[in-house]
Order: sequence, then structure tokens, then C-alpha cells
Amino acid sequence: MRQFFYDNYTESGLYNSKVDSHLTYLRENVDIVEDSPDTFSEQFSQYHTFGPIDSPWPMKSHDTRHTGRSPYSTADNPLVEIWRYKTGNSVEGGCIIENDGMIIFGDFAGYLYAVTPDGELHWKTKLGGLVFSTPALDEDGTIYLGTYNDHMFAVDSDDGEILWSFYAGGSISSSPAIGTDGTIYFGIAKEFDKGEILAVNPDGTEKWRYAAGDYIFADPAIAPDGTIYIGSLDGYLYAIDPDGSLKWHFKTGDWVKSHPSIGDDGTVYFSSFDGYFYALYPDGNLKWTFGNPGSGCVAAVIAEEGTLYLGGDRLYAIHSNGTLKWSFTFDSRRYVGHSSPAIGADGIIFVGLDIGEDQGGELIAINPDGSLRWRSGKIAHWSMDSSPCIGVDGTVYVGSSYGIEDGFLHAFGEGTPNSPPHTPSITGPNHGTQGTDYPYTFVSTDPDEDDMYYYVDWRDGTNSGWMGPYASGDEIIRTHQWAEVGSYTIRAKVRDYFDEESDWATLEVTMPKERTARFFFKDVFNSFRILLSRLTTSTYR
Repeated sequence: MRQFFYDNYTESGLYNSKVDSHLTYLRENVDIVEDSPDTFSEQFSQYHTFGPIDSPWPMKSHDTRHTGRSPYSTADNPLVEIWRYKTGNSVEGGCIIENDGMIIFGDFAGYLYAVTPDGELHWKTKLGGLVFSTPALDEDGTIYLGTYNDHMFAVDSDDGEILWSFYAGGSISSSPAIGTDGTIYFGIAKEFDKGEILAVNPDGTEKWRYAAGDYIFADPAIAPDGTIYIGSLDGYLYAIDPDGSLKWHFKTGDWVKSHPSIGDDGTVYFSSFDGYFYALYPDGNLKWTFGNPGSGCVAAVIAEEGTLYLGGDRLYAIHSNGTLKWSFTFDSRRYVGHSSPAIGADGIIFVGLDIGEDQGGELIAINPDGSLRWRSGKIAHWSMDSSPCIGVDGTVYVGSSYGIEDGFLHAFGEGTPNSPPHTPSITGPNHGTQGTDYPYTFVSTDPDEDDMYYYVDWRDGTNSGWMGPYASGDEIIRTHQWAEVGSYTIRAKVRDYFDEESDWATLEVTMPKERTARFFFKDVFNSFRILLSRLTTSTYR
């Protein structure tokens, strides 16, 4: 059995030391009667516990029904940003939380991270390919996550070791869901506008796949009876039996890109790009629609009493019968892009907002009566499409896209508020000649020892843009020249990782008006003297 598995799985990258230990257990404790893939999968599953883990936040929107409900309250959380962890690129997928408080998430650089509750890196693993999706955590501590390089990965949550990788044949932005038997369900986008729904066994072998009519970017939800619900860009919501056969599919007028959510009574809720929010009975018949709820990219979550929360150009609260309960209007140019809300046990709703077109992002908290509880203000310079999650102590975690190649994981909880950096000092020449480079030194310190970014306005219509990051106390030297005569007031400020800015520092600089003209005529006169001297010498030869 062991040799059979080694021979058949080493070539596909599925074999490693962790899987080897499982096989050792089977060889020493189980009577193997047949060396076949089916036998291996059956016996592997029989002697290991699978299914979604019961942790604070084990998968996208908390559970297989995608309710977005946390069992932990945020009522006593002052929502101070206690730390942010910098990644190698944008963080647009959501994060999950293990039982020990470890936060797991991926980024656009293709890394999977494990960060401790105090914001320190525990491990990171290179997967390759953009990570748009949210990981899922199995009962045995295995993390599943798909990437844009067409692979689904199984990763050990203890140390980040890759246990196996499965080639899916299409890019994966669909967040995986785990069945009670350990089966991993997700969707893919293949070439030529094709999409498939896949089921993979917990040993990394394919169980089945079902072809849809177009790409699948949506995340699957799983009902208590095992039915898998997932949408496709072909406009259908699919209901698939656990054996891979089609149960039914429901046609909408446009793409179905966001994940469905399942109510306590089995009602399936989802959005379409046709401008409608749908409620279907478990048999696939239409229950009701809610018109013009916003973008079809966003998904609904379900409060304990059945209220549905759905984002778009505002946050909608919808009764389970399809009527509007209330709506909260965001400030101008703010909207929910791809962020799925998270609901605390106290009923407070958290969701990420985008500002304009890639111009920033913030996290907002709304009370269950539709009033504003709190907002972070702009904390991302690009977007906040990540879906927040809630820890045991009520701490709220969310990712952000800070810039084209920067991202953060943010933690909001109880702690000391961040202090802004001190006003920088500026030293350098305060007078000179136009067209000449002069060096200037800028230095600041941060009370919290955060790294900082510097911004210099030369007051001649040019500036440095944000430079950095630099350590607290580092001296930054930049040169500049002024093309025009006159007086200028150099201004400089700094900001830290929390976007707290210092006051402006200034330095007066003067470029004398007469100096350039005097030296010009002096140069002309000297050139004339040299020429005259040469002509005189030539005449007397």
C-alpha cells in the first residue's frame, strides 16, 4: 500500500513526509486488503477526522452556510487599530482564525501567511499565483487554499508545510468549502469561457467535477443535507448533490459571481449582476426577489434572527420575507466592492469599503438598528475588498490593498491608540544659485517606533511623493535644484504604517535674483578678454 501510494503520487507532487506518516500508521495498524486508490482513500478517511473545524472563524463567511455570524461579541471592543502586518502584495481574500488565535490568509504575491494574535509572523509559505480566495481549515488542522496558478493546496497549519497540491486545470478564485466527510469543493475558470465545479478528496485525489457554462468565481455553500450551491458567469445558480450529479439549476439574467448563503429553513440567498437579490426554496423554485441592491459582486450574510445584510452603494438590511428593513448610506464615493460582512454575536455588522476607483478603503461598523457605530477612516490607499473576521476576544481582522504592490492585515481591538510621528527636522542650505543641486536632510522619530514614510514639497510645483518606509530616526537625504529665482518654503511631513501624519516642517530658501545675471555677464566679459588676447598675440606673430 505504501509503495503503491508513493509510486502513484510522487510524480504529481502529492507525497511528502507528513503524508508518509499517515501511511506508516495505516501500514502498522490497518489490515490492507487491496492496493488501490479507492482503498487508500477509504482507509485514509476512516482513520482520520475530517470536516470543517470548529474554530473562531474557519472559512469564508465563517461557516459552510456562509452566514457570516460569529459566536463572539464585539460590544466591548474599542476598535483601536492595535497592529497591522505588512505583506508582499495586496490582500483581497479573507482571513481565517485557528483555535490558538493564529490568523491565516494569502496575498497577491502568492504567499500564505500565519500571523500570531499580537501581529508577529509565525510562518509563510510560497504557493505561487495570485491569491484572491479565503482559506478553509479542516478538523485535522489542514488548510486548503486555491490560487490563480490552477492549483489547490493542502498546507499544514502548524508549520506551513505543503502536504499536497492538486492541479485543477483552471484558475481558482473560489474559496473552498469542506464537507462533513472532508471533501473539498470549489470552482474554477478555464480557458475559452469554461468553468467547472470540483470535488477533491482530503488525500488530494479528484472525486468528481461538473461542467458549468462559463467561468466560476463564486464560493460554494453547503447545506446541512450536503447539497452544494454555487454560481457561474453563465447566469445560473447550481445545486449539486454530493455525488456530483445536478440537482437543479436556476437561471438569472446575468453573472452570478458572489457566494450564496443558506438560511435556517434552507432558503438559498444570492445576488446576480442582473440587479436582483434572489431567495430560492431548497427545491430551486423562486421565493422572492429584491430589486436594485447594488453590485452583483457582493454576497449577503444572515443574522441570528434572519435579517439579511447585503452591501453595494449602501448597506441593506432585508427581512427574510424580502422587504427592506433599513439601509445605511455610505459617504460619497464609498461602496462595498467584494467584502462580505461579518456579524458579531451582539449583532454589529462589519464590512470593508472601497473609496472611488482604487483610491482607498476603510472598515465600517453598523449597529443592528442601522445606525453608525464606528468607522476606521481611510486605512488603505488602494482598496479594502477583503472580508473581515472576528476572533474569540472580539478582535476584528481584515486585509487591505495599500498600493499596487503593498498590502496589510489589520487588527482592531483593545489596546493603546497609535501616536503620530514627530514633526521632522529639515537641515540644508537656505540660499543658493538657481540650477544648482543642494542636499537637504530630513529626520523624524515615531513614539511607537513604527516605520515611516516621508513627503517633501519643494514649493516650486514639484514634490517627492511618499518615500519609504524608513526606520524611526533614520536620516533621509534628498537633493533639489530650483529653476527660477525667488524665495521658497520647503515643507516636509511623515506618516507611519497607521496613516497617522505629523505636522508640516518648513525651511525658507532664497535664490537671489541678481546673482545669475551678474555671473552671466562676468562669464561673457572673461570670454571676450581671452578672445582679444588671442587675437593680439596672433597679430604680432
